Amino acid sequence: MEVKIGVQYAPREIVLESAQTAEEVEKAVAEALSGKTELLTLVDDHGRKVLVPAGKLAYVELGEPTARKVGFSAL
Repeated sequence: MEVKIGVQYAPREIVLESAQTAEEVEKAVAEALSGKTELLTLVDDHGRKVLVPAGKLAYVELGEPTARKVGFSAL
């Protein structure tokens, strides 16, 4: 699943591919925003952890990965 995270005062968003389900990511975001945890913690496909302070979250966008087109065919 593709996750995009907007961070306040950061010019670029964080984009990662995660094996976590949409429900797991949504639960982690809800816990961070409600104050249960101080960090939003997600794990990407390579096993790396992404930690974002909950107070700096601007938005979180969940979506399916887009298939990348390969080749030089006409559109």
